[in-house]
Amino acid sequence: MLRKGFTLIELLIVMAVIAVLIGIAIPSFRGMQEEAKKAKAGGDLRVLKLAVEAYNAKNSAYPTILASVEGQSVVQTLPTDPFSTAAAGSNGYQYALSPNSTYYIIWSVGKNNTASASIADTGVVTVGDADQIGATNGTSPNTNWK
Repeated sequence: MLRKGFTLIELLIVMAVIAVLIGIAIPSFRGMQEEAKKAKAGGDLRVLKLAVEAYNAKNSAYPTILASVEGQSVVQTLPTDPFSTAAAGSNGYQYALSPNSTYYIIWSVGKNNTASASIADTGVVTVGDADQIGATNGTSPNTNWK
């Protein structure tokens, strides 16, 4: 006599195989999300750098705050940093001028939500986290900075 259907053991084995496949896929998916955020931040930072340079060309000075470039021909609205969270206290990219207003930096808080960076009068950038992504007209601290 033939039985139709699956036994309990067969169903448990299928569920275990599916669980293993999900366990392999989730970390890979999270890595892809991280890469997508980096790519979006990199593109946004290139646009913001272009907007700051356009502002400088028009006004013969770099803006004191990043919001000054909003509404210009290059940037209608400031983009949101994909890494920022409400807990970090900001939804946008960070911006700072050197004390002599010759150099600027624009940066993303990065995956660790570290919002610390500075730029000296010589254009040398100092960052609080090596994973930060940014743009500057000074000396880039690592390959994540353009």
